[in-house]
Amino acid sequence: MKLPQIGPGILVTAAFIGPGTVITASLAGANFGYALMWALLFSVVATLILQEMAARLGIVTQQGLAENIRLSLLNPLVRGFGILLVVSAIVIGNAAYQGGNISGASLGLASLFDSNNSQRFNYWPAIIGVFAFGLLWTGNYKVIERALIALVGLMSLAFITTFIITKPDLSELFSGLFTPVIPDGATLTVIALIGTTVVPYNLFLHSASAHQKWKSPSQLPEAKKDLFISVSLGGLISMAILSTAATAFFGRQLELQSVVDLAPSLEPLFGQFSKILMATGLFAAGISSAVTAPLAAAFALSGVLNLNKQLTSNSFKAIWLTILLLGVVVASSGYKPISIIWFAQVANGILLPIVTLFLIWVMNSERLGDFKNSKIQNILGGMVLLVTLLLSGRSLMSAFGLL
Repeated sequence: MKLPQIGPGILVTAAFIGPGTVITASLAGANFGYALMWALLFSVVATLILQEMAARLGIVTQQGLAENIRLSLLNPLVRGFGILLVVSAIVIGNAAYQGGNISGASLGLASLFDSNNSQRFNYWPAIIGVFAFGLLWTGNYKVIERALIALVGLMSLAFITTFIITKPDLSELFSGLFTPVIPDGATLTVIALIGTTVVPYNLFLHSASAHQKWKSPSQLPEAKKDLFISVSLGGLISMAILSTAATAFFGRQLELQSVVDLAPSLEPLFGQFSKILMATGLFAAGISSAVTAPLAAAFALSGVLNLNKQLTSNSFKAIWLTILLLGVVVASSGYKPISIIWFAQVANGILLPIVTLFLIWVMNSERLGDFKNSKIQNILGGMVLLVTLLLSGRSLMSAFGLL
């Protein structure tokens, strides 16, 4: 049996399984047990629905979401407003997200190599920035893709192993998975879980990277297999993290500042290896997302501003370099890493409805011919849009004390 090719879908997984997912899922499990497992399930299904549209758009039109938005907005004023909205969403969202990615990877490295000297913690963002810079500077899509496959494999090994050995309560796990409830004080956690999985910039990244790999609509089934395998694996990793935190922390009066804080509770099972396992997983999550966020921003802005989209072009490099530098500066700013990461997830959750609305609109364009959205695909996309709008509204109301 021929194994399906793993490709652009793994970039999506590498992007959403970042420190935001690791820490947000850990906080969800620690504070609410298994009760919010359903939010992760919804997030995975929503990701599959939207990313399938993005991949189909990229393969059929051989252009990314950003280019399709620009070409579909015919009125100059509407086009200018739409471009401004997309650019703002990408720059603000990706800069915050990148700061969280580098902060999370720094937490992992500091826990492994620098636990007794917090003064040196600020060196780690620069080291991670240099690593991401080196990988992106190659301008070789295949090299970047293979590096991310390796990092996702490392994350899977670290987090799914902890899930298996901690022996979760399966009855409570499945109850949380299929019984949607929002406990008191959990609203922002729910939107953060969704915002860290259904990442707005992934829609730009996937549509652009899909047409780098596949050139014909006849290859759509291959792209769908790649997406289903990659995103499902990401969902399992997220659920494993939440479950581990629920088993180790729920009901205890402990303050969780990082997934690495789970390590002491796992020491009876792993010994000192628990710290290595959790820190390695956090580092892999951070570094993989630290590569994909600037890459997605470069694809999106190059497309919407009609710049050169070649990975080796100066304009493309200038965009990802700007996002990377912003991330290093934010991560080195002295703010608590968990605060930066949490802000990035909530910001992404609020930006998601805007980008989703653009995607659904473009997917009904006559330019796609027989491959435009069917009625069922529009209904599913509309349901995802409605849920993200409701959650974003609740999040904003909570932030301003109106809820």
